[in-house]
Amino acid sequence: MSHDKFHRVILPLKDKLFRLAWSIVRDSAEAEDIVQDVFLKLWTKNEEWDNIENLEAYCFRTTKNLAFDRVEALSIRKTENIAPESESGVFTDNITPYFKLVETERNTLIYRCIDRLPENQKMVFQLREIEGMSYREIAEALDISEDLVKVNLFRARSKMKELLSGKQ
Repeated sequence: MSHDKFHRVILPLKDKLFRLAWSIVRDSAEAEDIVQDVFLKLWTKNEEWDNIENLEAYCFRTTKNLAFDRVEALSIRKTENIAPESESGVFTDNITPYFKLVETERNTLIYRCIDRLPENQKMVFQLREIEGMSYREIAEALDISEDLVKVNLFRARSKMKELLSGKQ
């Protein structure tokens, strides 16, 4: 693998991989470490790249597995369910403190509801609704069928609707 291929194919995935890792570990520093480890792993296995059918799906699968391994190994407790400011989508200077509070509360509520989803639904929901991946890309990344992606997404959306409406 050349430096050019690494920069063209892998580095553009950095933000998506970070968000996926963060959604699992809920710690920015740990998520950055996970993405760094994934990149290092990919770099050291550069001879095997031609054997990998879908490199993007491989990156997502590796990130997901490494994040779950870290959670298990380090027994990370999810003490803060608030999205970092960089993910809130608000960067203007004329934001009032009230608006920031409402935005933070909304994000907290959404992430708490996402955390209550079963793990398979949570992953599918995250990849589809937050990362914007197609059904096929999700199926490849999670190594499941497209039909199973659709079923899990339907169930996740239904559960999110129920949780957000307060009918739990």
